[in-house]
Amino acid sequence: MDAHEIAAGRARWQARYDAARKRDADFTTLSGMPVDPVYGPPPGADVPGFDRIGWPGEYPYTRGLHPTGYRGRTWTIRQFAGFGNAQQTNERYKMILGAGGGGLSVAFDMPTLMGRDSDDPQALGEVGHCGVAIDTAADMDELFDGIDLAGVTTSMTISGPAVPVFCMYLVAAERQGADLSKLDGTLQTDIFKEYIAQKEWLFDPEPHLRLIGDLMEYCAREIPRYKPVSVSGYHIREAGSTAAEELAFTLADGFGYVELGLSRGLDVNVFAPGLSFFFDSHLDFFEEIAKFRAARRIWARWLRDEYGATSEKALWLRFHTQTAGVSLTAQQPVNNVVRTAVEALAAVLGGTNSLHTNALDETLALPTDESAEIALRTQQVLMEETGVTNVADPLGGSWYVEALTDKIEAEAEKIFARIRQLAGDGPHRIGPMTSGILRGIEDGWFTSQIAESAFVYQQALEKGEKKIVGVNCHTGTVAKELEILRISHEVEIEQKRLLADRKSGRDKAAVEAALERMIATARSGENMVPAMLDAVRVEATLGEICDALRAEWGVYREPARF
Repeated sequence: MDAHEIAAGRARWQARYDAARKRDADFTTLSGMPVDPVYGPPPGADVPGFDRIGWPGEYPYTRGLHPTGYRGRTWTIRQFAGFGNAQQTNERYKMILGAGGGGLSVAFDMPTLMGRDSDDPQALGEVGHCGVAIDTAADMDELFDGIDLAGVTTSMTISGPAVPVFCMYLVAAERQGADLSKLDGTLQTDIFKEYIAQKEWLFDPEPHLRLIGDLMEYCAREIPRYKPVSVSGYHIREAGSTAAEELAFTLADGFGYVELGLSRGLDVNVFAPGLSFFFDSHLDFFEEIAKFRAARRIWARWLRDEYGATSEKALWLRFHTQTAGVSLTAQQPVNNVVRTAVEALAAVLGGTNSLHTNALDETLALPTDESAEIALRTQQVLMEETGVTNVADPLGGSWYVEALTDKIEAEAEKIFARIRQLAGDGPHRIGPMTSGILRGIEDGWFTSQIAESAFVYQQALEKGEKKIVGVNCHTGTVAKELEILRISHEVEIEQKRLLADRKSGRDKAAVEAALERMIATARSGENMVPAMLDAVRVEATLGEICDALRAEWGVYREPARF
């Protein structure tokens, strides 16, 4: 790009920056030195390929979605939390919000993630242990008691039974008197990554995609600010993928959901802004920053060139980041505070829109109040004390960062080509990327790629080529054993008692009729969300809804592979 084009780009950025709202804050260094809101090539410079770097708030958004960067708005502090019963988790949420958290993120227990009630025999010993137990809309009422759902954005990390859980959230908001059309938040819903990495599914892919398509239609029509699908790379990375694989598999899944929306006749400019992303931030500082920058650029180009999006918001890749749980160590766990801070800083320098920071004890148990506060304060120290919010994309133009961004992008493009190759020549019922993803799931291609990457890294650890402090180097310590949070068995007993009381106190005939109408809707091909909402309103349980669908659609069994 020649000097004239670069100067014209800077002028466009300046005009947009001047017109944008900025925070009332001190944008100087610790010593009081003023800093510019963005930096770029000096006047008169020719920079080949600068169109791929560009300016913040301008296509291809390598440097961020907004001309102001974090001067306009800082990232949302969104701490992931959930344990025990709804009342215990509600107390943690109020602590997070009272301490400066900007949004909520719900962690569900394993029975809920698998669409089973707390009294299901398969739930024995798991209730409330890795998240909060939610059986009915009444649990959701209690989970958000005293928290204005119309005034706080809420993310829910659940995929298999995402739609019935979303219906419970809507009913809880409805009972608070909220205008449902104004709700704002995110539902994970991403079933592709379950088959690829996490394995929390209910049905075969096709019924899940039916439900996701219904949800996308419903939200686009009824709740336009709500993001019905958060495409998750986090679990793919935690399973052992490389950074490039995390990026490519995640964006490919996102393209699959774009194809799903288009196959439903939806306008890409209307529904694409409802797709968000969820990435891991691991310990290789610059690799993670490059990954986030490449993600925005790839998404914008593909949405424009492959899927015909024309609105700016449809081209924006918005993403939440969580620091890498897999990087935490049980040995010398206090070191995890340092790891988390480095990973959080990489996410911020990569331009994350919201962030969760892991607690130091999460490799051992759910976080205590103290460790949860340290995790929250980690973000606040970055936000308030380090100056990283003063300049948009401060590493933009770095030879290393730009080269690494280009390299990760090129690796991702090779993987996209391979996924499309898996799809064959068609015809494709939803779209070619979707066909490739489904074939890759069926053949075990994704899982084998991740397993190979995990094996290579583990070999490097065991040979000492890669280092983990406290594990394979610097193993001496004077640290004492941590006090960890333990979930009492009484939680499960009490949750089952509450569930029994709720079942006995409801109109059983109304529940059965609502479930029958839901199944009739499933057979008719109509949108299932309204019928599911009706079932939730009469206190049908999560397990009853999912069991009715399992009886209709069957269950998915992963093929044995060797």
